[in-house]
Amino acid sequence: MGNIQKRLGEAELEIMQVIWNSAGPVTSNYILAEIKGQRKWQLSTLMTSLARLCDKGFASCDRSTGSNLYTAVIPENEYKAGASRHFLEKLYGNSIQNMIASLYSSKDIKASDVEELRSFLDKMEEEYLRGK
Repeated sequence: MGNIQKRLGEAELEIMQVIWNSAGPVTSNYILAEIKGQRKWQLSTLMTSLARLCDKGFASCDRSTGSNLYTAVIPENEYKAGASRHFLEKLYGNSIQNMIASLYSSKDIKASDVEELRSFLDKMEEEYLRGK
């Protein structure tokens, strides 16, 4: 599923983050406990969101054990790559350079961030050349 059309809302992303960060399938009560810092939700509200995530194809629910166990269908890195591409296309005309320039001119990134980015790009280039 290379091109992910469906987007996650903020609350849905928080739920998926819990599922992605867990070692295996999780219960709704586990998710509720994990997000209680961000959301003051009742279990029923969470269940509605979980049902929506399953409908959208982000998560699946295994009911065979007697308690609903949720697992991610779409891997985190795949979702984030698709969401990043979508964000870049929509806001910056698909140009990473435009995005960095905008962040830099609004003082949202510092010189230290630029240095970090430069060394990251150097490392990527080395790996790319080694792989050729």
